[in-house]
Amino acid sequence: MKKKVLAAIIIAMGILTACGGEEDVKSPIILEEEPIATSQAEDVESSVAEGETETEFKVITEREIVDGQMQSYLTGEWKDADVVQRRNMAVMIPNNTPALPQYGISKASIVYEAPVEGRITRLMGLFEDYDDMDHIGPVRSSRDYYVYEAMAYDSIYVNWGLAVPFVGPIINTDRVDNVSQAVSGIEVSAQEAFDRISRPGYATEFTGYMFIDGYNDAVERLGYDTTYEEHGRFVQAFTFADEGCRAEYEGYPDATEIRPGGTGSNKGGYGDANPCFSYNEEDGLYYRSQFGAPHTDEMNGEQLTVSNVVFKICYGEVREPADKDYLAFGVHGQGDAYVFTNGKVIKGTWKRNSDYEPNIFYDENGQEIVFNQGKTWICNIWADYTEYMEWE
Repeated sequence: MKKKVLAAIIIAMGILTACGGEEDVKSPIILEEEPIATSQAEDVESSVAEGETETEFKVITEREIVDGQMQSYLTGEWKDADVVQRRNMAVMIPNNTPALPQYGISKASIVYEAPVEGRITRLMGLFEDYDDMDHIGPVRSSRDYYVYEAMAYDSIYVNWGLAVPFVGPIINTDRVDNVSQAVSGIEVSAQEAFDRISRPGYATEFTGYMFIDGYNDAVERLGYDTTYEEHGRFVQAFTFADEGCRAEYEGYPDATEIRPGGTGSNKGGYGDANPCFSYNEEDGLYYRSQFGAPHTDEMNGEQLTVSNVVFKICYGEVREPADKDYLAFGVHGQGDAYVFTNGKVIKGTWKRNSDYEPNIFYDENGQEIVFNQGKTWICNIWADYTEYMEWE
């Protein structure tokens, strides 16, 4: 008999029953009367007519240690418990052509991309798996909206330089634990975490890297809490589909070529690199390209891939004096959002009430969107330039 997998949604109650569990959880999406999230557990035979047990969709709720491993707060994947419980580092990384290629970026569990002055984008990678790495970079300067985004994940923030008038009042307080190069405007520095690497033909500002051993020394010297539990500020990253389950979002529009800034030049930030995320149905991953070529990591030569892509639409403006082109983005409050996963697009909203609360993404019915396990790339998009967003 052909084996198949079913997912049950209790429409009237607006809930899903967890796979193999007893606790009911909120449905990720309800679209008329059709389930959009189905389990991919193998060799599970289900038949209501025959009175057999259904396999139902489940999300990760409480995490527990099993054989020394836990499900990551940032990806949902099983990793060493020490890695999962340790506070992540949020590293500022340049993304303009004179800086490429970047080293170590493929190890980031979450990547934020946002425009900066000059209308290019800069990246912030959130790293939890870094014990087998030597260095990450190059490392560049901070803007305040990146700091605020890092605070949502209880990150230890890593930067080399800053826009002093806007970042200084945040980073030089106990609101942020930071590992920063000793530059003007930084009151508590961590010089031991940084060094330069020879890159013939590169400008000096693209030769500075953060070294893992030095980072660990700095965190210890500065007395930062090293686990989420110790620090007590971490809430969650996203709600993930549990092991053996996949959020499929059947009935939602296909989106297999995703471009946050379209394909032409524009002043929204993404019109410089023209990044594109291409969905591969075979492995369920989005492959990133930019500047007309695959976006690769110098560390391993691999093209960057993620399981989820998010467009977070933010209010933006140019700060005074306007000739400096420093930008401001509203990353608190709420706004429109588009979540791409499993080759689909789910239009909804994002909400975030305060510095230490997470970004929560909801569908148009007000239900929280469930992410598939793996890495996530979030594009903060200036609301004035949403007309350039494209997907097909």
